[in-house]
Formats: sequence, structure tokens, C-alpha cells
Amino acid sequence: MVFGALGLALETLHGFKVGAYVNGANETRRLMWTLAHAHGALLGLVHIAFAVSLPALPSMGGAERRASRALIGASLLLPGGFFLGGVRFYAGDPGLGVALVPIGAMLLLIAAWTVARAASGPRDTGR
Repeated sequence: MVFGALGLALETLHGFKVGAYVNGANETRRLMWTLAHAHGALLGLVHIAFAVSLPALPSMGGAERRASRALIGASLLLPGGFFLGGVRFYAGDPGLGVALVPIGAMLLLIAAWTVARAASGPRDTGR
């Protein structure tokens, strides 16, 4: 919902032609904020897919908590890094906040790896 609202805010800035967003000199900001919105919205869908898939996965033995924490971290750092990179930028280069993006990406990979390992493990059939 947060990133959907961010998308609505970006559309509003674009619709009203707010210079801080649409001017050519602010192309970096527009790109960073668009990336923040897109990554945040898609990670929201990943959260839903993860939650829906938990009953179908074999017992993860506590790994679901690690995967969930990594996914939450990725959902904060990936779009947050893009957003902060667009708040203040320098001669077309994003600001220092963009340094959070690779950390968030690594957390996303850790979450995916954790779930993939659990999904490939033996299934507990309850017998």
C-alpha cells in the first residue's frame, strides 16, 4: 500500500508538471523515485507470494523467520536506497542513499535462497 501511494504521488507530481520532478535537470530524481516505487510495489507482491507459499513448503525449521526478516530488510533497503538516492543527487549521479540498494539486493537473494533450499528439501507428509 505504501508503494502504491508513492506511485500515486509520483503520478500527481507528473500530472501537475511539478518542476522538482519533471524538469530535465531532475531526470536522476525521476528515475530513482520511479525505481523506488517499482521495486517497492514488486517486493510487496513477493511478500504476498511468500506468505501464500508457506503452507505448501515443507517445514523450514525456523528458516521461514530468517527468510521473512531478509525479505523485510530487502523491502526497506532496496526501494529506500533508490528513494534516498533521488532526494539529493549530484550532477546526474544519485545521492549516497543509493548505497543501500546492493545491501537490499543481497538480502533479497538470501531470502530467495533460503526459501529455495526449503522447497527442495524433504516434505513432511504428517505420517
